[in-house]
Amino acid sequence: MNMKNNRQLLLLVTAICLSLSSFAQSSSNDDGNEKKSGFKKENLFTGGTANISFFNGATMLGVSPFLGYSLNKWLDVAISGNINYISQRDYQVYGDKARQTIYGPGAFLRIFPVKFLFLQAHYEYNFINFKYLPAANSGYQEQKEKLHASSFLIGGGYSGGRDAYNKSFYYISVLFDVAKDKNSPYADGLGRVIPQIRAGYNIALFQHRK
Repeated sequence: MNMKNNRQLLLLVTAICLSLSSFAQSSSNDDGNEKKSGFKKENLFTGGTANISFFNGATMLGVSPFLGYSLNKWLDVAISGNINYISQRDYQVYGDKARQTIYGPGAFLRIFPVKFLFLQAHYEYNFINFKYLPAANSGYQEQKEKLHASSFLIGGGYSGGRDAYNKSFYYISVLFDVAKDKNSPYADGLGRVIPQIRAGYNIALFQHRK
């Protein structure tokens, strides 16, 4: 992992830690009375995301389960895992193909400026099984490699059914990898970023709707 990717991970971790620190100090009820702070199991949530993208000859399919915690009404944090399959044609020259199987851990935060819109920052560390299939008579050789890459995805999305007291909702988002890792699975053979279209469902745990 290079220094730039370390800085991106540090930025996300710092943001999460600052949010946790602020949340842990104290919070107030709607009537202004201070209430006891600390871990609340009803703030836990889980869910999963489906990733489907088609861009410049690339087809991407994947899933990403997650487990998270709502720090307050507008900020969620979570840890995640992912597995993706990517097929790209015309990867380097016309007629060739590249296939990748990707898996790895991650973490994200979502900020909700309003209840139905969110901004997201998502860090992933991906392990990649890469296979290159050359075009006929191209002079290139078939290749198989095991790679790894750090990705820092940022973007935003829409959530439906979410409010201050209900954290079960569906969502759709568009994310872009800004890390520029040379092995990024979210860029094509020419280095162009592939938009990540993701949709899923957020499931509140131990929560009773008020």
